Amino acid sequence: MSADHYAVLGVSRDADADDLKRAYRNLARELHPDTNPDPAAEERFKEVALAYEVLSDPERRQRYDRFGDSGPGTGAGGGFDPFGGGGLGDIFDAFFGGASPFGGGTRGPAGPPRGADMEVGVRLQFEEAVFGTTTTVEMRLPVSCDDCSGSGASPGTSATTCPECGGAGQVRRVRQSVLGQMVTASPCGRCGGTGGVIETPCPTCRGEGRVTAERSYQVDVPAGVDDGTTLRLTGKGAAGARGGHAGDLYVHLRVAAHDRFQRDGYDLVEELHLPMTTAALGAHVSYTTLDGVEDLVIPSGTQTGRHFRLRGRGVPHVDGRGRGDLIVQAVVDTPIGLDDEQDALLRQLADRRGDEVAPPDTGFFARIKSAFR
Repeated sequence: MSADHYAVLGVSRDADADDLKRAYRNLARELHPDTNPDPAAEERFKEVALAYEVLSDPERRQRYDRFGDSGPGTGAGGGFDPFGGGGLGDIFDAFFGGASPFGGGTRGPAGPPRGADMEVGVRLQFEEAVFGTTTTVEMRLPVSCDDCSGSGASPGTSATTCPECGGAGQVRRVRQSVLGQMVTASPCGRCGGTGGVIETPCPTCRGEGRVTAERSYQVDVPAGVDDGTTLRLTGKGAAGARGGHAGDLYVHLRVAAHDRFQRDGYDLVEELHLPMTTAALGAHVSYTTLDGVEDLVIPSGTQTGRHFRLRGRGVPHVDGRGRGDLIVQAVVDTPIGLDDEQDALLRQLADRRGDEVAPPDTGFFARIKSAFR
C-alpha cells in the first residue's frame, strides 16, 4: 500500500496551495541528493515530489481524495515523471534560481535590479481619518539620474553586452550528480546580473543610474482609514540601479485620538453626562456630531447605560458603502455641592416619593460650612 500523500508532505487534508508548496519546498531542500548523501533520501525525495505533483493539481487531488492511488491519473501510473517537470519547477526555483537542473529551460537576462521599498509615517487628525484627506510626504531617497536617464552610462554612450554572461545576467555551470547532469545558475559577478557593462560611467551618478534627492508625494487618504493602516504607493520607492524599476512606498498612518469620541470599528462611541434632573424629566439636547449639531431627544426616566444610536453618523466604510453609527451612552450624574435651598427641595421630593434619606447634617462643621457659602 502506497503512503498517503498528505502524510508524506506532513500537511492536513484541508491544506491550501500555499501550505502544500511550503511543505514541499522545505522537504525538497532537506532531501535533495545534492544536500543529503543518505541513499534513502533519494527515494524519499521521489515520494515527496510525487505527492506534491498529485496534490498541487486540483483535478488530480480531487480524484485522489475520492479514489486514492487507484483513481485515474492520481499516482505514478498517471504519467508522473519525478524528474521531468510539473511540481519540480518550484524546487528548481528554490535551488537553481528558476533554471531546470536537467537543462530543459533557460532564463532571459535578469535585467537591472528593482529598487528597494521605502517606508514613511504620517500622522492624521481624527477627522482627517474619518472623512479622508490629501497629505504630502517628503523624504530623501534614490531617484533616477536625469543626466543619463537612469542608464548609468555617460550621455551619448550606452552599456555593452557583458562578455562574461553574454547578456543573460546569469552564469550557468554544469556538473554531474547521482541524478544526472545538473545545471546551476547564479547572478553574473561581472555585470551584477544586469547583462550589460558600462565602459564610460555617467559622471553625475558614477554609473549607478540614480542619485539621492528630496522628493515629495501627494498621498490620497481614503475616508474611513483607521490607526495602523498602511497605504502602498506603487513605484514611489527607491529607483532601481541602472534603469531598474522603482520599489514601492509604504505609508503608515497614525491617527490622533479624539477628545470626545472613541472608535469601535466603523462606529463612534461617546459617554454623555446628564444632570439628574434632565435624565428624570427628559429634554431636547443640542448634540454636536462630526457632521454638525443635531437635536438629541432624552426621554424622561433615562438611566445610566441607556444607548442612543444616531444612524449614519459614524465612520464611512473604506469601500465607500455606507457609514457606521454614532452611539451615545447616557451617564446620569448625581448632584453634589447642594446649597441649603437645593438640599431642602430634594428632601421634599424624597419625602413625597417616600424615599429614605439621611437626616440633614446640623453639626458644628456643617454650620461653619454653611456660613462660608
